[in-house]
Amino acid sequence: MENKNVINILDKLISFKSLTPFDDNCQDYIASFLEDIGFKIEFKKYDDVTNLIARYGTESPVLAYVGHTDVVPTGDIKNWDTDPFKLTERNSKLYGRGTSDMKGGIACMMHAIQDFLLNNKKTIGSIVVILTSDEEGPAINGIKKLVESGDLTKYAIDMCIVGEPSCKKIIGDTIKNGRRGSLSGKLKVQGIQGHIAYPQNAMNPIHAFSPILEKLVSEKYDSGNEYFPPTSFQISNINSGIGATNIIPGELNMDFNFRYSTETTKDELQNKLTDIMDNSGLDYQVSWSHSGDPFLTEKKELLNACATSVKEELNMAAEISTDGGTSDGRFMAKICDQVIEFGLINESIHKINEHTTRTDLDAVANVYKSILNRLLIKQ
Repeated sequence: MENKNVINILDKLISFKSLTPFDDNCQDYIASFLEDIGFKIEFKKYDDVTNLIARYGTESPVLAYVGHTDVVPTGDIKNWDTDPFKLTERNSKLYGRGTSDMKGGIACMMHAIQDFLLNNKKTIGSIVVILTSDEEGPAINGIKKLVESGDLTKYAIDMCIVGEPSCKKIIGDTIKNGRRGSLSGKLKVQGIQGHIAYPQNAMNPIHAFSPILEKLVSEKYDSGNEYFPPTSFQISNINSGIGATNIIPGELNMDFNFRYSTETTKDELQNKLTDIMDNSGLDYQVSWSHSGDPFLTEKKELLNACATSVKEELNMAAEISTDGGTSDGRFMAKICDQVIEFGLINESIHKINEHTTRTDLDAVANVYKSILNRLLIKQ
């Protein structure tokens, strides 16, 4: 089989208009590519979501590569300098929706695996490729579903690389070995509406809640640890009133989020907020939405292999980090105790004129190949 370079592969991937949760046959192309180099293919479809599981080999250790073929909407295409679904090179940059997040990472993975298998006839272990079209959306019928339904159990995955764009400014500057958990809530504080000239006949929920809000913001929920900063409580929206200047509002509504470390749990955070609100004496209601628990990979084979590969291939000492939002790594961590994220630069993700470069693609592909050489060739 022809050894396709990473640009050829990415050019094809970008052409699929795989706006979340629709795959637009992108995974069919990837499946055909992988099947040609010896992978066994399995599709799992849940509602509108397409999931691909491909395996090469039957032995352990099992190294998985996890990614997503779906992309976020382009916004008004008129604001793009190029066609977002046609890979276009201008001034040494490659433009297109998904070039960084994360079809570029998938292209690096495909090229790295193909090159590894073509040049190494005596490998050990197995490679599993897991892709979904539901990462940018609700993330319900993608990796989460595959994990919770047991679809991945039979693959006995030992190590997992999530190919999200992890780097900040230069390829190799960051490897993510964990992510914080995310717990969101909606709080409603009930007051008594009334005429603003007669406050004695009303109860202003803004005034009543203000000192409680200060307590929620200043509360020390934990101290973090070596890998995680202290848990963060942030307000994303707060509103009250109907816009009239002569009416005391009857209720206050607030949206908030905890980004939390392995030093606490969602139950502890819920109990802490509930205790504060109960002690306030206010009439309130709160509802919760949990996006994922925190996860952390210690310095074992996978993290060491990635850090060493970055050092030798790119002459970089990568920062080991847990910052950023959530990813599908939070689901894989439930079935695999070694999960890291390494990929392209995240500066242009989700933006108009999303882009990457040939140099960056080659660098990530070379790191992926080096990891395979370190873990799946008998030393």
